[in-house]
Amino acid sequence: MPEITVNIGGRPFVVACQPGEEPFLNAAADMLNAEAVTLIDQIGQLPEGRMLLMSGLMLADKAVAAEEQLRQAQAELEALRAQQAAPQDLSEMAALVSRAEAMAAD
Repeated sequence: MPEITVNIGGRPFVVACQPGEEPFLNAAADMLNAEAVTLIDQIGQLPEGRMLLMSGLMLADKAVAAEEQLRQAQAELEALRAQQAAPQDLSEMAALVSRAEAMAAD
């Protein structure tokens, strides 16, 4: 199992991962580090546990907001699809009405 060293808030952490997952772990560590650096810039040095907790909470807040935006976008997409489907349904219905009227006239 590979081990990589990631830097979070200027502190090195050795983390094990599955083979091939190193790029994903590095990307996640970079995101956590960005939050930690922002926190340190605003507050100053913090104990390791508090820095990691606060950075994780800030990332979680962003994830929750992104999930809500995704839900809203999906709802809007479904509404647009429903609007698109309605005219097709109406045009099919109009065609059926026309055919029924033609048959009734005969």
